Amino acid sequence: MTATATTTQPQVTTWTIDPAHTSVEFAVRHMMISTVKGRFADVQGTLTFDEADPTRSTVDVTIATASVDTRSEQRDGHLKSADFFDVEKFPAIRFTSTRVTKTGSDSYDLVGNLTIRDVTREVTLKVEDQGRGTTPWGQVQAGFTASTRVDRKDFGLTWNQALEAGGVLVADEVKISVEVEFTKAA
Repeated sequence: MTATATTTQPQVTTWTIDPAHTSVEFAVRHMMISTVKGRFADVQGTLTFDEADPTRSTVDVTIATASVDTRSEQRDGHLKSADFFDVEKFPAIRFTSTRVTKTGSDSYDLVGNLTIRDVTREVTLKVEDQGRGTTPWGQVQAGFTASTRVDRKDFGLTWNQALEAGGVLVADEVKISVEVEFTKAA
């Protein structure tokens, strides 16, 4: 009689961002009296998901800086200039995860390296798993929301203008909100 050991292989799957169902948005105070919002239209990336232990999953995302859209052509042009993103020299923003910590039944802290203008800082995104579904065409989709706050000066985005009445034109804190849908690789 022989004993056969069975080992369970980890269920690791690869997912790609569905750009038609994904948004990366930011919000920053303007003149200390209102909030300006913008988004990036060109977002690409992958999720390597460990079904058995989601904390062993990884995320890698690239955002084209030239795809910034704040609904103002003049402001978008300024954001693309050397004063801010300098899209000619730094065409992409990148986020690469380094660890995942479970914080609730469907919530996680996703820690990783955010690179803007070749400056890399560690950030923590608060992530909510929104679930899975299958499209009418048989594609398996996964949805997540994420948010964080960063100080733009930490990434070399230091341009500003002092206001006559006090304060500055653009606040330092930037709120980042992500709605992402991934498609499972076949």
